[in-house]
Amino acid sequence: MTVTSAGPSAVGAALDRKDGPLKVRGAATYAGEWPVDNPAYLYPLQATIAAGRITGVDASAALDLPGVLGVITHVNAPKLAWATDPEVAVLQSDEVAWRGQIVGAVVAETLETARHAAGLVRLAYEQRPHDTELRADRHDLHRPQHAALFGAAPGDLQDGSPADSALGDVDAGLAEAAFTLDATYTTPMNHHNPMEPHTGIAVWTDDEITLYCSSQGVHLHRSLLAGAFGVDAARIRAISPHVGGGFGSKVYPVVWGTLALMGAQLVPGRPVKFALTRQQMFALVGYRPATIQRVRLGADSDGRLTAIAHDVIQQTARAKEYAEQTVGATRAMYAAPNRSTTTRVAALDVPVPTIMRGPGEATGMFALESAMDEMASAAGLDPIEFRIRNEPAVHPEHGLPFSTRNLVACLREGARRFGWEGRDPAPLSRRENDWLVGTGVASSIYPSPRLPGNSASIHADADGRYTVRIGAADIGTGTWTALTQIAAEALGVGVEDVNLEIGDTSLPVASSAGFSSGINCWGSTIYAAADELRKLLDSEHGGMVPAEGIEASADMPDNPYMEQFAMYSFGAQFAEVRVHEDTGEIRVPRLLGVFDAGRIINPKTARSQLIGGMTQGLSMALHEASVIDPRFGHVVNNDLGGYHFASNADVGSVEVHYLEERDPYTNPMGSKGIGEVCIVGTAAAIANAVHHATGVRVRDLPITLDKLIV
Repeated sequence: MTVTSAGPSAVGAALDRKDGPLKVRGAATYAGEWPVDNPAYLYPLQATIAAGRITGVDASAALDLPGVLGVITHVNAPKLAWATDPEVAVLQSDEVAWRGQIVGAVVAETLETARHAAGLVRLAYEQRPHDTELRADRHDLHRPQHAALFGAAPGDLQDGSPADSALGDVDAGLAEAAFTLDATYTTPMNHHNPMEPHTGIAVWTDDEITLYCSSQGVHLHRSLLAGAFGVDAARIRAISPHVGGGFGSKVYPVVWGTLALMGAQLVPGRPVKFALTRQQMFALVGYRPATIQRVRLGADSDGRLTAIAHDVIQQTARAKEYAEQTVGATRAMYAAPNRSTTTRVAALDVPVPTIMRGPGEATGMFALESAMDEMASAAGLDPIEFRIRNEPAVHPEHGLPFSTRNLVACLREGARRFGWEGRDPAPLSRRENDWLVGTGVASSIYPSPRLPGNSASIHADADGRYTVRIGAADIGTGTWTALTQIAAEALGVGVEDVNLEIGDTSLPVASSAGFSSGINCWGSTIYAAADELRKLLDSEHGGMVPAEGIEASADMPDNPYMEQFAMYSFGAQFAEVRVHEDTGEIRVPRLLGVFDAGRIINPKTARSQLIGGMTQGLSMALHEASVIDPRFGHVVNNDLGGYHFASNADVGSVEVHYLEERDPYTNPMGSKGIGEVCIVGTAAAIANAVHHATGVRVRDLPITLDKLIV
């Protein structure tokens, strides 16, 4: 059996999901479903104050309850080797940093017993005044120390800090402008709410620590938990072949992973099951932080921008700083000689925010693309034409050329498909019965980054079968199928000849599924392993697979083009909205997106991702808002009855299209990320359509009927 060069047919085929039959039959094993013998169950205790300390613990009533195996609090919890990160460490002191923080746990024979016993544990507190309100007039705003900044210039911001940026003189650019805008936009806290809650089954023995978990990256989970417990990472095995959604909330193990292992330590050798309830997830697994964004734009009489300024205030937690690059998209989107961006955070007594689909770009582009719509109107230009006039030839700040940038093509193709031509730009210009009808457009952008730490192995059998191993994750995105297709192309064989293994730390190390980087990283690494296998066969076996089989491994190679090009996915989002004249009810009967995402690995799974992201953007625009009661410091709508997100009845037609193109610089496949560019811009397109329908400019998400009453 020979291994040939890359074949033409595997990538680009609209194949059914490899894991589809398992999921349809209910046979795909999720974190809480692994068959284990004689499991115990853990239920957490949560703080009922927002700031202070625990002054007393009385667990006697709980311990007297039949079936209770133990109660863990800060008094008797194992001392962790690394206890400084509150997203990983738990029960290491008597301090309370937010309401809902884990302050203990009960382990029992049944879940019902554990939950009942948790209600019997009595905690006394010394409460401190707390602060949970994000305001622009706070005096303690500060520049954050760390944040992800993809798309920065090579060598820029090596410490990860979100530096302010400045080019030219914004004040001068605004002064010389024929048209100006100075507006503030706000976005609320949003919570992830994946279908599968955060779940773990932990087993602790002298030989091995096993964690069946719901994870976007098992190797990162293992590394962080090994550091926390001070054990060799090789002793921990994390297993997560199927994940019921994550949106960023399962990148880090957060405290549920640590608590599950603590429970397993309490009953050595016995499995301990732990699954968060929906209500607990609102305090324990992160969220998209709220923002206050001031955007200033200036444009000359021809509609070309003379100045762009984007100043962001966002919330973070006093316990641990997390900041998003809300201004990152603004730095890359439009040409203007004078530009500046700033980021400030307010440290509050709230849970720690975390990554949520399109972190930074999703919120930042709501503000920027709403502002671009307002400026187009002021300049008397069509919103699409205004964007095209301000299209940059190179990255507007660091000057690198784009690997590919087909945003203009997305806008024009989207306009053609959507029926934009002949649109009356005047608000309140179209009525159908009692409904005001409007249309809107917005651009989308998301970086195509690489994350370090990827390896893969390929074992070839003499019968023509190949086993590809990499510790990647499938969070519902189609990784099982897409990586099989990539491996088949890299090996020059059919997909039926490839067996893929992912989602286990016993496999070669892989980066987490996040920042739309997975296929870029994992696919590039599989291609490198296929090259190594081919070289090994050619140099030692005459190109033939020996009878006993052969295996080759490789690390993800460096991509020198990342220093030479700015790499992004782009898109154009179009929305039609209907607003009832009497009730203010808002409906979105149609969304359409056209995307520049490089070569599409699998059109069927890609379409699913793009529709899902646009639907999530619709939900962000019209429904989602986590509401904190400042008196008590907790999210009051902490269930799916109070926290509404888009359901079937809220979603009309969602059309997705992508340009037929290949990026020659991003990776061997020619692909770019699609998982997040599809949510970026959707909310702004809907807000712009609402303004077109009603004449009311809503700058504060979500867009609810009360904001349309003027």
